[in-house]
Amino acid sequence: MSLQDSSVASGAVPDAPPHAMTSRLALLFATSVAVIVTNLFAPQTLIGLIGPSLGLAPAQNGLVAMATLLGYAAGLFLLVPLADLIENRRLVVAQLGVAIAAAAAAMFCTGAETLLPVLFVLGAACSAIQVLVPIAAHMASPARRGQVIGDVMGGLMAGILLSRPLASVIADAWGWRAFYGISAVAMTVLSLVLATRLPRRQPAVRASYRALIASLWHLWREEEVLRRRALSASLVMGAFSLFWTAVALRLAQPPFGLGQRGIALFALAGAGGAIVTPLFGRIGDRGWTRAATLTAHTVLLGALGLGALAGMPPPAGRAAWWPLLAMGVAAVLLDVGVTGDQTLGRRAINLLRPEAGGRINGIFVGVFFLGGAVGSALAGAAWALAGWNAVCAAGALFAVAALITALRGDET
Repeated sequence: MSLQDSSVASGAVPDAPPHAMTSRLALLFATSVAVIVTNLFAPQTLIGLIGPSLGLAPAQNGLVAMATLLGYAAGLFLLVPLADLIENRRLVVAQLGVAIAAAAAAMFCTGAETLLPVLFVLGAACSAIQVLVPIAAHMASPARRGQVIGDVMGGLMAGILLSRPLASVIADAWGWRAFYGISAVAMTVLSLVLATRLPRRQPAVRASYRALIASLWHLWREEEVLRRRALSASLVMGAFSLFWTAVALRLAQPPFGLGQRGIALFALAGAGGAIVTPLFGRIGDRGWTRAATLTAHTVLLGALGLGALAGMPPPAGRAAWWPLLAMGVAAVLLDVGVTGDQTLGRRAINLLRPEAGGRINGIFVGVFFLGGAVGSALAGAAWALAGWNAVCAAGALFAVAALITALRGDET
C-alpha cells in the first residue's frame, strides 16, 4: 500500500474533542491571515521608494515585490506540508517567530543583496497562513465549509488589499523601513494571541517529512480539480500582481500625479472588492461554481481593459477626474475577479481529501503565488518596455488564459 493510501491517508484529528467553528474563532482566523499577508503585498506599493534607495534600475524594481511572493511559494511547497505531520498550533507560532525576525531584519538592510534574501525568508515564514486555512476548513461542517472558507478568505483578501494603503501611509510618514518594524510588532502580538487561543490540531499521519514532500507529486498527478484550479488561480494572480505592482508608478504620473498618500487612498478604494469574498463562498455552496468562476474571469478581463483605457490621456473636454475614477473602478473589479476565483478554487480543493488538507492547500497556493511572483517580475519589465499599456496587455493575456482553463472545468 502506498504512502498516500495508508499512513498519509490516515487523517488528521485533534488531540482533544473537535472545536466547533464559532463566530469568534472565525474572526480570529480572518484577522490572523489579514495581519500576516500584509507582508507579502506591501512591497508592491513601496517599490517606488525601496528600489531607488537600494540603487535598483527601474526594470529591476519588480524584484522587490517578487522576493516575498517567491519565498511564500517556497514555504507553501516545503513548510505547509508539515501541517500534516506536526501539531498545527505549534507550527504556526514557530513560523511567526521566523517572520518576526525577518521583518525586523528588513529594517536594517542597506542593499538589495541583503534585503531580497530577507524578504524571501519573510515570505516563506508567512506561509503560516496556509496552515491556518485548513484548520478552519477542518473545523467547519461540510455544509458550511464554503461559507467558513469564504469568511476567512475575506480576511485574507482584506489584508491583501489594505496592505498597500497601509504601507503607503506608513512610508509617507516615517519611510518604508518603518512598515517592517510595525509589522514585526503586530506579528508579535498575534503570535501571543494564537499561542493561547488557537485550537490544537494534531495530525495522525505517521510518515517522514521526505515521504510527505514526495506525496505532493502524487496528489498533483491524481487530483485533476487541483491541477485545474491551481493553474487558473496562478494565471489570475499573475494578472493581479502585474496591475498592482505597476499601478503605483502610473498613478504618480500625469494626469494623476498622486503622492504616497494619494496612492494609499486609491488602494483603499480598491480594497472594496474584498466584500464579495463571502458571497462567492456561498455561491459555491449552492452548486454554481463553474458559472461563478467564468464570471470572475470575465470581470477580471474587463477590469484590465478599463484600466488600460483609464491610463490613456483624457480626451479634450472630459473632466480631469474621469481617468482616476475609471482606474478606481478597474481596481475594484480586478479585486472582485481575483477574489471570486480564489474563493471558489479553495472551496473546490478543500472538498477533495480532508486528510491531506495541508499539502493540497500548499500545492494550490504555491502554484497560485508562483503566478504572482512571475506577474510582479514582469511588471517591471513591461513598464520599462512600453509603460502602462504593456502592463495591461500582459495582464489581459493572463486573464484570457485563465478563462480558457476554466472553460475546461465541469464543477457545479
